[in-house]
Amino acid sequence: MKRIKIFIVDDHPIMRMGIAALISSSREMLSVGQAGSGEEAIEKHALCKPDVTLIDLRLPGISGVETIRRIRLKYPNARFIVLTTYEGDEDIYQAMEAGASGYLIKGLPQEMLVNAVVCVHGGGRFLPPLMSQALATRTPDSRLSLREREVLTLISKGKSNKEIAMDLHISEATVKCHVSVILTRLKAADRTQAVMTALQRGLIHV
Repeated sequence: MKRIKIFIVDDHPIMRMGIAALISSSREMLSVGQAGSGEEAIEKHALCKPDVTLIDLRLPGISGVETIRRIRLKYPNARFIVLTTYEGDEDIYQAMEAGASGYLIKGLPQEMLVNAVVCVHGGGRFLPPLMSQALATRTPDSRLSLREREVLTLISKGKSNKEIAMDLHISEATVKCHVSVILTRLKAADRTQAVMTALQRGLIHV
């Protein structure tokens, strides 16, 4: 049986080594390369020619989601499984929309990883029940624009509307408008609740 070639993208060397060791102990998989950033992953992907790429969402430089998008733009048939600690419905949605075919949380049993790889390599999608449930709870009208995320991230850092306006080079009135939209879309009573909801869902990361 031909082993499935796996490319590992994670910014923690120890994590990459652990995943590689796990893969090496499997008869179904073969580790063909590693990368510690999105930029490095884009560069090495063409050289390693993996069947499936395991990628974290949190990477230095460009994110895991953006890395998936850029590689699939050049190689539309490239297959990805996200392996991360992020469990928010927006994280899952963004990853799958970018082109990932599977989504797993770190610390999973080896058998589940093997099953996911085999499934995705065969052209399928792999979402454990908890991930499917989280994705099902997402409502389309709760999505925030890039600017709204920027505003919310600054709110999470304790910045006032005036400070946010200065940081983003926009008017304070525009910031107030963004804040109003954010509260409405997240069904939040105040700024604190909006930040807590956004962190839980993966709309922003601190």
